[in-house]
Amino acid sequence: MATRGGKVERREVNSSQPYEVKYLADKLGVSVQAITGAKRATGSNDRKDIEKYIKEKNK
Repeated sequence: MATRGGKVERREVNSSQPYEVKYLADKLGVSVQAITGAKRATGSNDRKDIEKYIKEKNK
């Protein structure tokens, strides 16, 4: 990792970076559309909020 430059935010999912959305979708076993829907439903980019929403929805 670089010691200079901007800090990378690991707690949030950046929608403009397709690999971040795809990683989270693969991790949770859902589609990319489900992740974007969860982001809209929760109104948050926080990974924990999205994961919690997806897990509760799949119960």
